[in-house]
Amino acid sequence: MTILVTGAAGFIGHAVAHRLLDRGDSVIGIDNFNDYYDPALKEARAASFADRPAMRMVRGDIADADLVAALVRDHGVKRIVHLAAQAGVRYSIDNPFAYERSNLAGHLSLLEASRHAPGFEHLVYASSSSVYGDRPLNGGGFSEDDAAVNPVSLYAATKRACELMSDAYATLYKFPQTGLRFFTVYGPWGRPDMAIFGFTRKILSGEPIEVYGEGKMARDFTFIDDIVDGVVGALDHPPARGAHRVLNIGDSHPVGLMDMIGTLEAALGRTAIKHMRPMQPGDVTATFADVAKLHALTGYQPKVMLREGIGRFVHWYREFYGT
Repeated sequence: MTILVTGAAGFIGHAVAHRLLDRGDSVIGIDNFNDYYDPALKEARAASFADRPAMRMVRGDIADADLVAALVRDHGVKRIVHLAAQAGVRYSIDNPFAYERSNLAGHLSLLEASRHAPGFEHLVYASSSSVYGDRPLNGGGFSEDDAAVNPVSLYAATKRACELMSDAYATLYKFPQTGLRFFTVYGPWGRPDMAIFGFTRKILSGEPIEVYGEGKMARDFTFIDDIVDGVVGALDHPPARGAHRVLNIGDSHPVGLMDMIGTLEAALGRTAIKHMRPMQPGDVTATFADVAKLHALTGYQPKVMLREGIGRFVHWYREFYGT
């Protein structure tokens, strides 16, 4: 089967594409290789496909609806994993129009291409835990049945808007869709704008790290291999024709920010210079995924706990950057 993966030079897209290739699928990847973070890392991810003949990487913009439609049509695509987006809560404060194009126009391109594809089977797309807003944990994880009506960043608002667009297209055009609400993904080949990656670089270079929320925040850190398990599992279990669902995908074990930093310091063998800062606009205090629905559907069960995951990330980082 040929599967279209958007954002295939990105962190999650790169890992998902490799997993699909490993099991015998053909993959059409698309990515615009933008400079939101170091394009050299994206180029290195793309280069990892060099010896995989079942992979074709296209350099293009998902907001180009004609290009997306042609890829789906010309390759007989019946399944799509749509992971391309403009990421970053803080970046959205200063660069709002990047989110309009990548997240809204881009998602619409994938919806239109899907609805016109003969025999189309399933569109799986990336949403975000940020749609839940800043809310107390109340002793349990965030559930897909909880209201998601108070986003605290433009990034979160665009992700919630994508869910609503998919609702409308499922009702109108009757093709199956699944939105996955990701919770703080980390691991080898990760994004430099994420905390574990950025902290690692600064600790190794002796620079201070900025610890926001006075260190009182918590995140449901989820290792990339576990995320890929969930993405591929969801892809293989489409909902009924005409149905659209959203599913959490996370580790379901939130960790305090200071505990994460301590685990990273131990893996690096270095102590961080910490500058404590207040919360930034758009940030949330804590995230915690209730993954019962994804587990019931696919058997999803995160396997890599934070100590192991950070150790594997640090090993990759030292090898990749030669530190």
